[in-house]
Amino acid sequence: MPKDNKKRGRREELKKRKWEHEDLEEGSKRHKKVDDVVIVEHALAAEDAPPPYDEIVDGVTRPGALPYFGMLDEDEQEYFKRADELLELNQFGDAEERSLFLENVYREADGKELKIANSQSCSRLMERLILLSNPTQLKSLFQKFSGNFLSLVQHRFASHCCEALFIHAAPIVTQELSKPELANTPPSSDPDVVVVSMENLFIYALAELEGYLGFLMTDRFASHVLRVLLVVLAGKPLEKPNHKSVVQSKRKEKIGVSGSEKNKEWLLEDRAVPKSFLDALEKVINDSVSGLDTSYLRALAMHPTGNPTLQMLLQLELGQFGKSRAKDETSIIHRLLPDDPISEGTESASFINGLVYDPLGSRLLETIIENAPGKLFKTIHKEFFKERMGSLARNEIAGYVAAKILERLNKEDLEEAMRQMVDQIPGLVERNRTAILKTLIERCAVRGVDTTPIKAQLETAYGGINGFEVTRMLKLVETPSEDGKSEAKHIQSHPERVHGSLLAQAMMSVPGPLGNLIFDSFARLGTHLSVQVARDTTASRALQAALISPHASVIFRRKMIQQFYGHVGELALDPAGSRVVDSIWQGTHGLAFIRERVAEELAENEASLRESYVGRAVWRNWQMDLYRRRRADWVKQSKWTAGNDGFQSFPESNGDIPAKLKSGRQPTAIELARQRHAAAKVAQAKKNTKQEKHTSSSNDKGKGNASVIAQ
Repeated sequence: MPKDNKKRGRREELKKRKWEHEDLEEGSKRHKKVDDVVIVEHALAAEDAPPPYDEIVDGVTRPGALPYFGMLDEDEQEYFKRADELLELNQFGDAEERSLFLENVYREADGKELKIANSQSCSRLMERLILLSNPTQLKSLFQKFSGNFLSLVQHRFASHCCEALFIHAAPIVTQELSKPELANTPPSSDPDVVVVSMENLFIYALAELEGYLGFLMTDRFASHVLRVLLVVLAGKPLEKPNHKSVVQSKRKEKIGVSGSEKNKEWLLEDRAVPKSFLDALEKVINDSVSGLDTSYLRALAMHPTGNPTLQMLLQLELGQFGKSRAKDETSIIHRLLPDDPISEGTESASFINGLVYDPLGSRLLETIIENAPGKLFKTIHKEFFKERMGSLARNEIAGYVAAKILERLNKEDLEEAMRQMVDQIPGLVERNRTAILKTLIERCAVRGVDTTPIKAQLETAYGGINGFEVTRMLKLVETPSEDGKSEAKHIQSHPERVHGSLLAQAMMSVPGPLGNLIFDSFARLGTHLSVQVARDTTASRALQAALISPHASVIFRRKMIQQFYGHVGELALDPAGSRVVDSIWQGTHGLAFIRERVAEELAENEASLRESYVGRAVWRNWQMDLYRRRRADWVKQSKWTAGNDGFQSFPESNGDIPAKLKSGRQPTAIELARQRHAAAKVAQAKKNTKQEKHTSSSNDKGKGNASVIAQ
């Protein structure tokens, strides 16, 4: 049977399309391509877009569809991409040149700010502009965003620009609060420019979000901006160093400028804020949960986006407005735990028990334990956790809840918790869950609880051939290599090794037998393994803490530092080892001769140290330029920090610099000159002493003859 004459495959279709569009101009083809992209983006956005009008679902007002601000054309995208690259590299001649470049970029971006913020490829430029902008430019950009914050905070890319804008505009509010004239000064000579304070700009932005806060709490992008805004209103630090933060996601891309001169310390400090901010904060907290019943709030505790926002609201409510706020029936904590008293069988008890072992819910429970009023905390501890501290410590998730509980216990309750947890130490060590042990040791030190039972269990858990072995705690093992030498190898993942190092540091912070376990084990390591520990990024932190610990004895520090003889130059060139060498300076308190011995070894490796970045840092910290040029002055300046009456010379030299240095090399000409100068001073001192003795004896003899004649 005959078949239809068909052409198979997609190639013929592509050829046909090419022939149909062959006569189109290049410009029209480019615009059609952009139009196609716009159509596709609108189609994709329409699938997940919210309803076109505001809608109330479960008592929460949801905003309508996001507006479309248009797209940059290809020439504009190319220009802004290039500007972004130049700002990231920051290779300008001086600050003035960079300022002129920023003004040009702002001039080109005038009227296109919303397009840039919503652009996947150019939104990074907007963030870098915010990082480098002056207060006038930030105010201008803030005004360009005003009226559109509700849509911008929900956008995947523009939300990051809003975060950066709020963070870097926050210090300007504090500056204007201390100097009101800054808020009233026109930014330019243009009479049409509207003068507005940064305080009012924030209040206007917050007014745009009012009514939608319940929805923004759970929005994937807007929730992060809302948390930043809450921190700004409260005047709290915008970043928390070495601490889990609920403000920003761990996966957030860090946009920065290479070698930026901007000081970031203000991010870690509390800020003074106007009263209008505190009033607005209280209103935000009330509006966020108004109309939400207890069931909905408890559901937020298990929501991946709503949980961090709920934590922050709870922290600010109890931290900013007092613990007495918990008695208010409209407060967040009262809505979460309405039963009074809270006891087994109540809904509040079921809620708390459900949070303990949940990865998300346990974080909210930590916040409740940390910030709850004393009476409420004691009730929760007595009813749910007092008899369970040992079992809680065993669990990977509940262990963090137990750590927060330990931080608030009094001495009697802490002793009871320690007795329960001591029996779990071998199992905790085996499963590498030592964070709870670190907290337990620190709290025992604060409350004055005897740590002898903890010491006995840790000594057994980390015991080896030579007794307690700190290398097991630091996750280092000594294995023979192919050439017969022993090497220290890492056997665990990085987080577990960090926890081991932190546990060792906590033990050394406690005077007595617990800290002596670490000191004695370090002293027994030997030269090879000590060098390996010093060069390990994580383990060296514990070694540094041991050298500068106020509880470390002089005998331990002398033994420990002497193990590095012959390797000081090698360690000074290593990023981790160089920090150990810096710690040796403080560790030689009371050991003046050892400090001079280490300095001499650094001087022998001067050439290699000067060629290395970390080596130059060690050379500078040890004041080695002064040591090389004016050794006597170095000795004089250092003797006070050395801790005894000046430096003792090398024992084999009898006070003089040896003709041949300990390393075997011959002394330089200037070192020989120093020898002769020192010898001449000693000889002159001896001569003066003899003359004084001779003069005194002659005077005594003359007085005796005079007395005889008188008689």
